Order: sequence, then C-alpha cells, then structure tokens
Amino acid sequence: MTRDYVAQPYNQVRRTDRAMDEAGIKALLHRAPFGALATVYDGQPFINSNLYVYDEAAHAIYLHTARVGRTRANIERDARVCFSVSEMGRLLPATEALEFSVEYAGVVVFGRATIVEDRDAARRALQMLLDKYFPHLHSGAHYRPITDDELARTTVYRVDIAQWSGKRKQAAPDFPGAFHYGQPPGTPDSREA
Repeated sequence: MTRDYVAQPYNQVRRTDRAMDEAGIKALLHRAPFGALATVYDGQPFINSNLYVYDEAAHAIYLHTARVGRTRANIERDARVCFSVSEMGRLLPATEALEFSVEYAGVVVFGRATIVEDRDAARRALQMLLDKYFPHLHSGAHYRPITDDELARTTVYRVDIAQWSGKRKQAAPDFPGAFHYGQPPGTPDSREA
C-alpha cells in the first residue's frame, strides 16, 4: 500500500532508521557553516544560501540580508519559511549503479521568520553571527562594535522553530572503497591527518 506523503507531518522522515535525535539535530545546526532559507511569494518558492547562527536558548535561527531584496519582500508577505543545513561524508561505491551512495547528515527546520526591528536584539543577533564565524576576534578589541548606521544597512531575521527533523546515513569505517569527494580513492584523507 502506498503511503500518502503529502498527508504526513512536514517533519516526518521516511526512513525512520536514519532519523536524527534532538541532540544530533542541535549539533549539526551549531556546526554547519551555512544554510539555505526557503521563502515563498505568490506560490513561487525562492531559496538562497545564508550564513546563520542557531540560538539554542531561544530555539531560533538568526540570519541577515541586505536591507531590501527578495528575501525581505517575501517574508513581509508570508512569514512561513523552511531552513536546511547538510553535510556530506564519504562516497560509497558499489557493484551496481543504483547501489552507489553517500554518507550524509541533514536538518530541515520549519517555522516563521520575523524581521528583528529592535536595535539591541538585532545587534545581539549580528554579534552572535560574528562570534560564530570569527570566534578569535572580539568586538572592541579587534574591530569596532556594530553601529546604528550599520544596523540601518541590513535586515536581521529571527526564524522561530516550530518543527524540525534530521536524517543521517553513516557506513562502517571500513566500507570497501569509500572515499571523500574530491579525493581519489586510496589516497590518505587530509582531513584525518
């Protein structure tokens, strides 16, 4: 019997044996370098990649774009968004074409985006972004703190997480012929050196 996937909850994964637990979802949201934000306008999906920060205490994601543009226009009309992060592991060769595979982990977040209008809240969100990507540099010591003029040039968004799901596939460490994309099979993995 065929399952009606459209009737399933947004955050239900088909392969429950690959579902990530909450700790795995949070860990990937913390470590992923960027994500993709999907918005919609008049039935047309729109997606763009963004730097972001996951605020675990607030159960929210913060990101920013230019002061004006498609993302802001879409969110002003429809706050519903979807946000995704992923990472790729080793490629997994096989003896049959349809059995080739890859290790992966991915998280999908469903929620509503709001424009952060409060200057102090926007400044905190932007500082969290700076702290994520430049943890070795500090406001006031290595760069000038964020000014009101700089805040006026950007839009900061808060995505309040309503639902999420995560999915991962991992093969055995000794999977025959497994290799990382961009590295010829049989060469030492520079990431493990």
